[in-house]
Amino acid sequence: MAIRKIVILGGGESGVGAALLAQAKGFDVFLSDRGTLQENYRAALKTAGIPFEEGQHSEDRILGADEIVKSPGIPSTVPLVQKLQAKGIPIISEIEFAARYTNAKLVGITGSNGKTTTTLLLYHLLKTAELNVGLGGNIGDSFAKQVITDSFDYFVLELSSFQLDDMYKTHLDIMVLLNITPDHLDRYKYDFQNYVASKFRILQNATPNDDFIYFAESQPIITELTKSQPRVYQLPISLQTNLSPGGYVENGQLITKNREHSFSISQSDTPLRGPHNALNMLAAILAAQSLGIANDMITAGLKSFQNAAHRLEPAGTINEIQFINDSKATNVDSVFYALSSMDTPIIWIAGGLDKGNDYSQLAELVRHRVKALICLGIDNHKLVDYFGGTVSSIYETRNMADAVAKGLELGQAGDVVLLSPACASFDLFKNYEDRGNQFKDAVQKLLTNDK
Repeated sequence: MAIRKIVILGGGESGVGAALLAQAKGFDVFLSDRGTLQENYRAALKTAGIPFEEGQHSEDRILGADEIVKSPGIPSTVPLVQKLQAKGIPIISEIEFAARYTNAKLVGITGSNGKTTTTLLLYHLLKTAELNVGLGGNIGDSFAKQVITDSFDYFVLELSSFQLDDMYKTHLDIMVLLNITPDHLDRYKYDFQNYVASKFRILQNATPNDDFIYFAESQPIITELTKSQPRVYQLPISLQTNLSPGGYVENGQLITKNREHSFSISQSDTPLRGPHNALNMLAAILAAQSLGIANDMITAGLKSFQNAAHRLEPAGTINEIQFINDSKATNVDSVFYALSSMDTPIIWIAGGLDKGNDYSQLAELVRHRVKALICLGIDNHKLVDYFGGTVSSIYETRNMADAVAKGLELGQAGDVVLLSPACASFDLFKNYEDRGNQFKDAVQKLLTNDK
């Protein structure tokens, strides 16, 4: 049998991991990236002896592949991908490729918001319970690279819609769908239903023995479930209704029932605040119960969890004014949860590259909780126009240090200065991490000057 030719499009974490796995499985591998590879990825490919190119795509070589593993960052609309599709060459994701070579139980977590926190939390719960578990997908090390040795019994995978789009046969034992709100619509022909369908691909290989955890108050989820009626064990979570089986919040208690397993904990006994984090925790608890984790281990894991940076991350307190970094909040829904989490007056820093935002969801929260709006972006007219009649104090800037200093100036003891942009970062910053780090640095400089 001839050696199958596989081409990896994209030389980031997932692409290089897929190339290494393909080599280990005996494929004829070639990696192509139109951009410039990071030095560590270039070195990994050279060490492995895997041929690659950067700064271009050699179409003749790529179109000669038997199969393509495509980076989730490459849209299906680019001409090269269209040519591959026209030739009928299969195009899959790193997740789809890696899942062929592992016998581990797989937990897939998706949603427009909250998936990173939920993924990290479930991973932490399983590690606390001493399960042999790996972390991958849209976070951490390449899933494919970890599958080379296939030494884990479980994987917790954060899955973006872009990854799900190129998954076909992957079977997930537990599926989590936290919410669906408009996001990335530029990749889905500006049709929300296309985006909903992408998220629902997480269920495409579900069986009645698998568990599906989802947010019962997300109308797009309920509408799609009514249409598709998947044959899977359903575990809904809610902020409003007592659900059994499933999970809900009652008088500040997080309560779950998964088959014969019941669990409860006060949210105040955990490090995560706000209704969105209550949902994230309910989802993680139910998934942990599905995997047989004992209640005392779940409790210990919840209490010891530390969330990832840039997600409602405390950045410092000056003159009894709290500064909170929520730079990861790149859409309106994320900001809604952030504003809902605060019970003190808010000086809100927002703005950046607008992705077609509809701010009506925030109108009431902003009216009642936001005392000042600091617009941090090149073009702030949409924010200013929408909230000009609601917020009495609006300030515009293109400089993070200026935004933070203005927040301190406008604040009083007990207030919160919240960076929760609702927009992408690429107008002024490299990415949301750069934006969040600049915010934290600016706060630290003011703290140093205050001493």
